[in-house]
Amino acid sequence: MKSPNFDYVKVATVAEALALLQQHGDDARILAGGQTLLATLNMRLSEPALLIDITGLKELSIIERRGGMLYIGAMATHAQIESSALVAEHAPLLAAAAPHIAHRAIRNAGTWGGSIAFGDPAAEWPCCLCALEGLVMVQGPKGHRQIPATDFFMDLYTTALQPDEIVTGALVPVATTADWFGFDELARRHGDYAIAGLAVASRFDGTRVQALRLSFLGVGNVPVRARTAEAALAGGVLDDAAIARACTALQTDLDPLPDLTSDTATKRHLAKVLMQRLLKAAQTSRSALNDATSRR
Repeated sequence: MKSPNFDYVKVATVAEALALLQQHGDDARILAGGQTLLATLNMRLSEPALLIDITGLKELSIIERRGGMLYIGAMATHAQIESSALVAEHAPLLAAAAPHIAHRAIRNAGTWGGSIAFGDPAAEWPCCLCALEGLVMVQGPKGHRQIPATDFFMDLYTTALQPDEIVTGALVPVATTADWFGFDELARRHGDYAIAGLAVASRFDGTRVQALRLSFLGVGNVPVRARTAEAALAGGVLDDAAIARACTALQTDLDPLPDLTSDTATKRHLAKVLMQRLLKAAQTSRSALNDATSRR
């Protein structure tokens, strides 16, 4: 199919984009990387009267450290995040997740802010933001807002973003040597939407868990934090018994909706497999680090 007719404006400033959103309301759409929007246009799932192109706003593609946080601008591409030395150093969870996003051609064009604003429950960046407890930065006619990621994603493709606001970037906490991060997902083929995925953000004191966050993708209408499983692990040593307790607790956290390829039981099983896999990796990593430290 071909897209419907629409007007097109490439803006030079954020203020110009916001003015057009106010003027045209729900008849306008923001065009960033376009990897989702253009597909929905061609399938007639979206029929805006105006596309507001923000790809010229280079100030929104900045990646920089801001105190104890790492800022990633909305127009930073998936590939830019994947190759960023700052991201690798300060937000290794994002560096681990980036290669799982579709294929190279899409990562070259798709954007951080576009993925966040769309709120796809099978997307990697919303899942990671919830694991990191990051802040989504938005701007509208009333000024700037910082919204916790766990509050930003509200329902299926529904976020806290108002119609006259745009996502300008997001902040994530800078990693420390006490932190361990892991990401994995299971898909029928590389580049397909994942059947299930998991982002883990944890902080340790030796082998003891100080804090641990489990954020799943593909198993709900939004990224799902497995808070019962998290509570089963918090404050204890990450050993085989703790992992087994967390797996039991996980059954109360997840009630996945079936999709075209996987039923509820399959998704719940795959989520458990991912959690076991990543927690075992964390256990091995922290034990090795603790042994190395004790030998010094």
